[in-house]
Amino acid sequence: MRRGFQEPVEKPRRFYKTVSVTEAESGFAVLLDQRQVRAPGGRQLVLPTRALADMVAQEWADQGETLEVAEMHATRLANTAIESVPKAREATARSVADYAGSDLLCYFAEEPQALVDCQNAHWGPMIDRAEREIALVFARAAGIVHRSQPEETLEKIRALALELDDFRLTGLAYGSALFGSAILALALQRGWIDGRQALELSRLDEAYQEEKWGIDAEAAERTARLLVEAQMLERWFKALDRR
Repeated sequence: MRRGFQEPVEKPRRFYKTVSVTEAESGFAVLLDQRQVRAPGGRQLVLPTRALADMVAQEWADQGETLEVAEMHATRLANTAIESVPKAREATARSVADYAGSDLLCYFAEEPQALVDCQNAHWGPMIDRAEREIALVFARAAGIVHRSQPEETLEKIRALALELDDFRLTGLAYGSALFGSAILALALQRGWIDGRQALELSRLDEAYQEEKWGIDAEAAERTARLLVEAQMLERWFKALDRR
């Protein structure tokens, strides 16, 4: 084999014909040919609401002859919520607080003025709402030099995260990483904004540069992938609020 050459990874073939959802002892299970789906570690994939189970089931139903596992975002998030987060709730909550400690929305540009004005107009209200409705006080910085956030704020975010069930906590941690912002993840989880808005707010600087210099195909493809994930996360939180 040539050095640096990688054999293409063979995708698993679809091994089932039908997908359905049924009530389980502690929620709703996804069935493939009447057999219950299990997470990679062996635990039964049981979702807390019918709406979330339907969302996961749709991903399995949408698969073609081979499984595009990397694109089954809700299924992978459910696996994490079932097998990983219950054993690491404190660490998961701390990861959300860590994103808040260097939150994207707190780092405003120094120039050009058009970008500064755009960030003030769109990020400022989000920070203000977090302070008004959740009592989270953030220090705003100009430029890229790190500025520490109040310890009380980080502790409050950690506590808020720990108040959530495993599925909502998993979504919050996923959103914090996806957007580089615990503020945006909390806003999406609480329904202040939708997935597209969250992604757009996280990309204000990139969008400004694209407007000025144009968009290349690779960047456009990446943005499209991120939008799929952001909109999935919006549906994830909404599905958890429906029975």
